Amino acid sequence: MSEEIELKLLKEIEELKKEVAKLKGEAVPVIPTFQYSKIRDIDLRNLIDIEKKLNKSAFDTWFSFDITIDKSILDFLTNLIEKNEGLMFDYNEEDLKMYFLSPLLNHIDFKLIDKNIRGFFEEKMTYKTDKFIFSGEIDFIISKGLLYSQKPYFFIQEFKRSEEYGNPRPQLLAELISAVELNNYISIKGAYVVGAIWNFVILERLDRHKYLYYVSQNFDSTKIEDLKGIYKNLLFVKEEIIKIVESEVFT
Repeated sequence: MSEEIELKLLKEIEELKKEVAKLKGEAVPVIPTFQYSKIRDIDLRNLIDIEKKLNKSAFDTWFSFDITIDKSILDFLTNLIEKNEGLMFDYNEEDLKMYFLSPLLNHIDFKLIDKNIRGFFEEKMTYKTDKFIFSGEIDFIISKGLLYSQKPYFFIQEFKRSEEYGNPRPQLLAELISAVELNNYISIKGAYVVGAIWNFVILERLDRHKYLYYVSQNFDSTKIEDLKGIYKNLLFVKEEIIKIVESEVFT
């Protein structure tokens, strides 16, 4: 059963329950809905069991990915910094997306027609339980599917220029939680962006509504060594997704 059909059935079941409750004169329970773009740390802690781990070794395999940054890539990254570094913390969300993030993501090229993979901007997603609902639009997601997102593999959240516009970390975590529960994953990766600063995240599912997560050190995309690291980390994600998709073909 596809995610879209399952969500539609859940919605119809919930509506039927409400109608039955009304006919019986019973109070209709209201399930609180939390938008990804507005959810806070305290909301997550009240809803689920989630713990941050400080073990940086969780990123060892990911960040030690062996790739040579050749001159063409170095020239591209250097030019990207030179064109944007003076404006990175002043860009609004769409500016940051169009002038910096889109060129970077397009250069790595997550659109793999033969693998049925591409990136999606502003993709809708909903995760519903009997106690809460997570819903909203995802800033950027790499997913199986070309016409629409079928199965998410990696998330990037919040193209904001500073945290005065909201903390992107719990927003990303809510998205990752939705993804692991909807797709029966054990773990999933993502990243959140605040102006020039990137942080990478690994979420692990221990049980239903019980998780732990790791947050990487800051990567300042206006510094060439950090931007090279961001590039390598995203390229690792691309290669990992390709392996996952290829393994799914034979299972």
